Amino acid sequence: MRDHKDMEFSAIQAREMYCRMMSDRINRCNQVDQQLYETYDIKRGLRNNNGTGVRVGLTKIGCVEGYRVVEGEKTPIEGNLYYRGINVKDIVNACIEENRKGYEETSYLLLFGELPDKKQLDLYKQYLGERRELPFSFVRDTILTTPSLNIMNKLARCILTFYSYDENPDELTPENVLRQSIDLIARMPTITCYGYQAKVSYDKNASLHFHQPLPELSTAENVLRMIRASGEYTELEATLLDLCLILHAEHGGGNNSAFTTHVISSSGTDTYAAISAAVGSLKGPKHGGANVKVTQMIQDLKDSVKDFENRELVDDYIIRLLQGKAGDRTGLLYGFGHAVYTKSDPRAVILKRMARKLAEQKDLMETFELYNYIEENASELFFRARGIERDMMANVDLYSGFVYSALNIPTEISTPLFAVARISGWCAHRMEELFMAKRIMRPAYIDASKRISYTPISER
Repeated sequence: MRDHKDMEFSAIQAREMYCRMMSDRINRCNQVDQQLYETYDIKRGLRNNNGTGVRVGLTKIGCVEGYRVVEGEKTPIEGNLYYRGINVKDIVNACIEENRKGYEETSYLLLFGELPDKKQLDLYKQYLGERRELPFSFVRDTILTTPSLNIMNKLARCILTFYSYDENPDELTPENVLRQSIDLIARMPTITCYGYQAKVSYDKNASLHFHQPLPELSTAENVLRMIRASGEYTELEATLLDLCLILHAEHGGGNNSAFTTHVISSSGTDTYAAISAAVGSLKGPKHGGANVKVTQMIQDLKDSVKDFENRELVDDYIIRLLQGKAGDRTGLLYGFGHAVYTKSDPRAVILKRMARKLAEQKDLMETFELYNYIEENASELFFRARGIERDMMANVDLYSGFVYSALNIPTEISTPLFAVARISGWCAHRMEELFMAKRIMRPAYIDASKRISYTPISER
C-alpha cells in the first residue's frame, strides 16, 4: 500500500506536469492582434498616445504635477506634489524647521481636507495610539500561525481578517468608514512589523522580538522600535523614516493602487476588501515593489564591481545592466523614470537632501556618492547602452532605497512600509469615491474574438 505522502507528492508532480503541458495553450488563447489596439484606438494602460493619462475622474485629495499639455503636446516641467492643495515641500520643510514628526498631521490633512490645529492633531494622535495594539488572538491565529513569504500578502490577509473582528463591517456611513480607516491606519505598522518577525522566525529560525507599540510614539518611531530587537533608534533615524512616510502618503487618484481603491469602492464593498485590494496592487514591481528592486540592483553592482570607486567599472556595469546583460537581465535601471514626472520627482529631491545627512552620520558617504554618480550619469550611460537620448530622471525609489538600507530596514518590509504610509491616501480616496462619485465603474472592452459554433464533445 502506497504511503500517503508518496501519493500526495505524485499528485503534485502530475499537477505541475499538466500546468507545463497546458501553458502553451494559455499563451495562444490570450494573444490579441496588436494592430487592433490602433484600429480601435484602445488606450493601453489608460495612457494617451502622448503619454498622458486618460482622465477618468475628479479628486481633491492629491495632485501630481509633472508636465503641461500645450496645443496637444506634452511639455516637461519641474515636478510638484500637492496634498489637498498644499505643496508637500512645504509640509516637509515645516516639520524639519519645527523639529517634529509630520506623518500624523499629513494623514489628518488627507482624511479631513485641512490642516489640524494642535488640539485636533493631539486628539487624532491619541485615537491612533489607542488603536495600534492588536488583539492577542489576532496575533496568534492570523500572524504567527500562517507566516507569509511576502509580507504584502500578509498585510492583505490581515486586513481582510479584521472584517471578522468588526461588529459593524459593512455599513457605509461616513462615521463608520472613518472609524474603520483610523483603525487600519493605526494598525498597519504593527501588522507589518509583527509579520516581519513571524517571517524571519519561520524562515531563518530567528528569535521572536515582539515589542508592543507605544501610544505616545509616532508611526515612524513605533516602526523602528518594533522591527529591532533592541527597540532602539536615533532621532535622525526616526525623522528620516517619518519623512519617507510623508512623501509616500499620497500620489493622486491615478496611481495604480489609489485607482484600485476607487474601482473597488465604487462597487459598494466593505472597507477591508477595498484596502486589501490596494495592498495587492502596491505589491507589484511596476508600482510599490520598485524600491526593493533598487536595493537589489545596488547590491548586485557592489557584488559585481569590487572597486566601485572605479567609475569606469561602474559605467561598464550600468551599460551591461541596460543591455540586459547584468542584474536581473531585464534591461531596466531601477529608480529612474516616472509616468508623470518629466524633469524631476520632488520626492526624490527632498529625500536626497536628507539621505546625505544620514550618510554623513552613518559613515555611508561612499555609497551615497555611488547613488549620486549613477543619478548624474544615467542619461549618458543610457545613450551609450542603447544609442537613444533620454532624460533619465531619478524617482523616489532611488533614494528611498538608500534610506531604508542605511536605516537597516529589512528589504522584506520596504514595500510594506510604503503601504503603511499610503493607507492614509487610500482611505481618503475610498471615502471620496463612496460619498462623491456614487456610481460603479464599468469601462468597456471590445471583443476581439471570432464567433464560432459550439462543437459537441463527441465530435471534437
